[in-house]
Amino acid sequence: MSGPLKGLGIVECASFVAGPTGGMTLAQLGASVIRVDPLGGGSDHKRWPVDGAGDSFYWASLNKGKRSIAVDLRSDEGRELVLSLIAEVGVLVDNVVGRPWMANDALVARRPDLIHLRVQGHPDGRPAVEYTVNAGVGVPLITGSEEGGAPVNHVLPAWDLVTGLSVSTGVLAALYERSRTGRGAYVELALADVALAGVANLGWLSEVAERGTDRPRHGNHVYGSFGVDFACSDGQRVMVVALTPAQWSALTSVTGTTAVLAALEQALDADLTQEAERYRLRETIAAILKPWFLARDSKSVADELDAARVLWGRYQGMTDLVTAHRAGGHAVLADLPMPNGDTGITARSPLRFDGEHGEAGATPVLGRETDEVLAEVLTLSGAEIGRLHDRRVI
Repeated sequence: MSGPLKGLGIVECASFVAGPTGGMTLAQLGASVIRVDPLGGGSDHKRWPVDGAGDSFYWASLNKGKRSIAVDLRSDEGRELVLSLIAEVGVLVDNVVGRPWMANDALVARRPDLIHLRVQGHPDGRPAVEYTVNAGVGVPLITGSEEGGAPVNHVLPAWDLVTGLSVSTGVLAALYERSRTGRGAYVELALADVALAGVANLGWLSEVAERGTDRPRHGNHVYGSFGVDFACSDGQRVMVVALTPAQWSALTSVTGTTAVLAALEQALDADLTQEAERYRLRETIAAILKPWFLARDSKSVADELDAARVLWGRYQGMTDLVTAHRAGGHAVLADLPMPNGDTGITARSPLRFDGEHGEAGATPVLGRETDEVLAEVLTLSGAEIGRLHDRRVI
């Protein structure tokens, strides 16, 4: 694909979300990413969600725009092919565990200026995934209704996605350093560290250290400010947020509650232009605003909030997003042709260069570019590639 990284080559030996997200991000910016899988596909090749034929929307979307090669990684010949590719290309992203032949020192012996970024679970090498890491940083214990109860796991693999974007950042930083110094780099990135950095950088750990107790659950309320969901007369729900004094003024004005909220301020000696005060009195404020929303259907609410420049969003299902995409409503989304003729939905890069998202990337097919890559990168002849096929190395 074209893009600012055109001409950059990367080998990716990674599965599941974080590593492939990093490779996909770089591919959509123009890098030539060669994805290496075992014959028959790795452990994520058929991961849900899948289409009617059992082909994975997940695998296809995360690996679009990459060139796929399939190699017998248990054979000496197969391993030699992969090692030769890595040495020739000079940049590797992996999340490999327990393969001594792909240890960094073995790879650097072949290519001293190699850039090698390895995604890990924990920094000490122990395995971890999104669900175990998120449980360990306290997020499920502050998620959910105020009544509490069991931990609430959210369905979005947020730390995986942040790790994937950190992969692309780490690769580009190492490339810049190599361009200045000629030195390669071994960069290790642990999913657990990404999660810890996330909650620490938001100030959440500092707050707990200061108070000596975990933050309480507070349902859909925005912590430390005013924001909560409201039901409209047609049953639709909207999320309304007022982070700034201007947003607060817009909300009270459009709902006609300025006077009653001013009286509340006087009665409780509060200043609702302050975020902390709006949060402290969130339940009372929500009760005052609730009738305004219940008296209007969602279209009227939308029109009036937009006209007043209130910060808000509509709750909608993914079926609504699919409908909007089919009508051309989201430029960042694109169709994803599947091998059996079904069509999935994927995304272009959210980065817009000169106003354009760029191409989403071609749908991958396991091993489709094996011959092409071996001929182009390793300059193997047709006869040599044919013999590899005969021996079922590729």
